[in-house]
Amino acid sequence: MGQKIHPIGLRLGIIKPWLGRWYAPKGKYQQYLHEDIKLRQFVKTYLSHASVSKVEIERYPQKVRIIIHTAKPGIVIGRKGGDVNALRKKLQSMTSNEIDISIHEIKNPLADAQLVAEGVGQQLLKRVAFRRAIRKSISDARRAGVQGIKIHVSGRLGGAEIARSEWLRDGRVPLHTLRADIDYGFTHVFTTYGALGVKVWIFTKEILPKGKELVSGRVQESAKSFDFVPISEEK
Repeated sequence: MGQKIHPIGLRLGIIKPWLGRWYAPKGKYQQYLHEDIKLRQFVKTYLSHASVSKVEIERYPQKVRIIIHTAKPGIVIGRKGGDVNALRKKLQSMTSNEIDISIHEIKNPLADAQLVAEGVGQQLLKRVAFRRAIRKSISDARRAGVQGIKIHVSGRLGGAEIARSEWLRDGRVPLHTLRADIDYGFTHVFTTYGALGVKVWIFTKEILPKGKELVSGRVQESAKSFDFVPISEEK
């Protein structure tokens, strides 16, 4: 199942948070959901040049907080905050609640699956050989410190008449292991030969419950998590 299901959806509530965090009163769920979709799509389109990886949305009684994860925060903010203020006004026209924008910088964009997928897609648009684009992205990600990466491309690769799929993996990508922090990203680009799809899986580390440690591939209780109280001897 781990090979087929969405790797982030499989880990929601375990080691991955939801991108939308809010509670909808009765009759409001559909409205909030469609509003989230519009806000998220608008941000991705408006900031398509700013290397935006993901957009999180949190809702409060009178406020909507939008958290933008980007590798280029300076482009999003603009000179003296002019660009982010313009974005806030455009988003404000799409909802009746107050908009609050928070920008989080991605420290290591070469290890972000969504940005890697978009990077491969841009190289395919420039007619770079797909195997060369895949190998370069894998090499860059491994130098960035990831433990494993897998890239899958599909479509009329190289202008071939018959569509096919190609993939390449380097390192470990344990999709079945729920404690494995798997980042996933996908995109599609439209070339003169048709649409090409790109999927990327990146394994960064293992996230263990508090008080446990990994010993020889198995999770064991850590001795440090226990408090030993010495018993005084009677005289």
